[in-house]
Amino acid sequence: MSIEPLTDEERADALDALPDWDYDDGRDAISRSFTFPDFSAAFAFMTRVALYAEKHDHHPEWSNVWNRVDILLTTHDAGGLSHRDVAMAEAIEALAE
Repeated sequence: MSIEPLTDEERADALDALPDWDYDDGRDAISRSFTFPDFSAAFAFMTRVALYAEKHDHHPEWSNVWNRVDILLTTHDAGGLSHRDVAMAEAIEALAE
């Protein structure tokens, strides 16, 4: 089953529902930075996200510097933002709490 990119309307609705995420028009992706009290908290968050990502076979592009985690989501198979990215962003929001 192929993964389709979001339509313009779906993308707009998703961005409205994810106000803390930024849209990267050039990559048709969304990104967000998370800041934690220290490296251990940031790494624990990354571990939770990694387990979710592996279970759902959808992996973020990300980086970590001390207490900050930067995440970018796009679906390469769809050529841009898809429902999988929206679901992942929603899950990441819950995992960050």
